[in-house]
Amino acid sequence: MRPWRSNSSSRPDVDQPAAINERLAETYPDAHCELDFRDPFELLVATVLSAQSTDRRVNAVTVELFRRFPTPPALAEAEREEVETIIGPVGFYRNKTTAIIGLSQRIVDEFDGEVPGSLEDLVSLPGVGRKTANVVLGNAFGVPGITPDTHLIRLANRFGWVDSTKPDVVEESVGALFPPDEWVMLCHRVIWHGRRCCHARRPACGACPVAELCPSRDIGEQDPAKAAKLLRKPRA
Repeated sequence: MRPWRSNSSSRPDVDQPAAINERLAETYPDAHCELDFRDPFELLVATVLSAQSTDRRVNAVTVELFRRFPTPPALAEAEREEVETIIGPVGFYRNKTTAIIGLSQRIVDEFDGEVPGSLEDLVSLPGVGRKTANVVLGNAFGVPGITPDTHLIRLANRFGWVDSTKPDVVEESVGALFPPDEWVMLCHRVIWHGRRCCHARRPACGACPVAELCPSRDIGEQDPAKAAKLLRKPRA
């Protein structure tokens, strides 16, 4: 990868990240969290379930999960076997069952049945790390945060914004390039671009809206027609 560098500094060109963000905003004006949720509790549970699974699969199981257990008190008292049966398709369902029942119990016991709105409190819940906490804070509480999921980590490296796959390093490095009020939407745009164009194995560089700004623009399919066939449409 050719890292994007300015002529006078060893850090990424400060104009290039802003330009990419602007171009992605034009390309994905409707970018948003693709997990279905109606309140902070549903988003918290859905995000825990999304680990090593797809949003589409999580959305398919949470319809029934939240019908049966719509609140922290309800899920805190759920039978493990029933929860495991419902969320089985998302994978790692035993560990995830332990986590979502455990976090529900903690919310009931320590937070009066309400999902806490601070990073410190959220990461104290079973199965909740900084990534999950930032998803909930940004999308349910409007608190700025960087969500270093696999797409953001991959694209931040390809864009030359960071040279690390460690989530905490990516979170800090990407956050330093943008004002906090851009963090949440930036993550949505980059994640959408990662899912739809800048794929892990075969990025559609020839049809990429930010190719001219990207130091990794030569790693994927270059032919525009072939690249266009690699693009994926947003979920209906």
